[in-house]
Amino acid sequence: MTTRAPRSDGTANRARIVVAARAALSDSNGAIDDLKLHLVAKSAGVGQGTLYRHFPTREHLLAEVYRHELGELVDLVPTLLAEHAPLDALVRWLDRLVEYAEVKRGVMAAIEAFAWHELYSDQHGRLSEALAALLREGQRVGDVRPDIDEADVIMLLGALTRIPADEWDARARTVVAVVVDGLRERPPATA
Repeated sequence: MTTRAPRSDGTANRARIVVAARAALSDSNGAIDDLKLHLVAKSAGVGQGTLYRHFPTREHLLAEVYRHELGELVDLVPTLLAEHAPLDALVRWLDRLVEYAEVKRGVMAAIEAFAWHELYSDQHGRLSEALAALLREGQRVGDVRPDIDEADVIMLLGALTRIPADEWDARARTVVAVVVDGLRERPPATA
C-alpha cells in the first residue's frame, strides 16, 4: 500500500490551525487552559472536524505548535548571520527565543511527561546546533567569549522556566540581557 501525499488544502488547513493555536496561546500568555479548540478552529477558518482530523487531542496540537516554533527559531539562524554582525545576530535570536520559551512553558505543562520527553529529545539537537552556530560565529570575530558553548547558554537560559507567569513580561528579556552580557568577550583587565 502506498501513502498518498497530503492534499494541498489539507496542508493549508493544518498550517492555519497551527498559526491560530499559536496566536491563541500568545493572547492567553501561554495559559493552556484558556486554549479553546473550537475557537482555534474558527480562527483558522476550519470546522472542528477538520481540526480533530489533523490533531486528535489538544496535546497533539500543542506538540505541533512547539515543533513549528522550534523550526522557525532554528531556521532563523542563517538569515540572522547573513544580515547582522554575529553578536547582534545572537541577541536577536535570543530575543526570539524568549517568545519561543513562553510557548514552550505552556506546552510543557500540557503534554504528559512521556510525550514531552520524546518531543524534546527529537528537537533538542536542532536547537543546540543553531545556538552553537551563533556562538561559533561570535567567537570567530572576537565578540563572544571563547570559553562558552551552547550547553552553558542553555543552562543559563533555564532560568526562564523559573519566572512566574505574571512576571514574564517584566523579567524574561532582563534575564536574557544578563546572559548576553555574560557572553561578551571582555578586554583584558589592566593593572
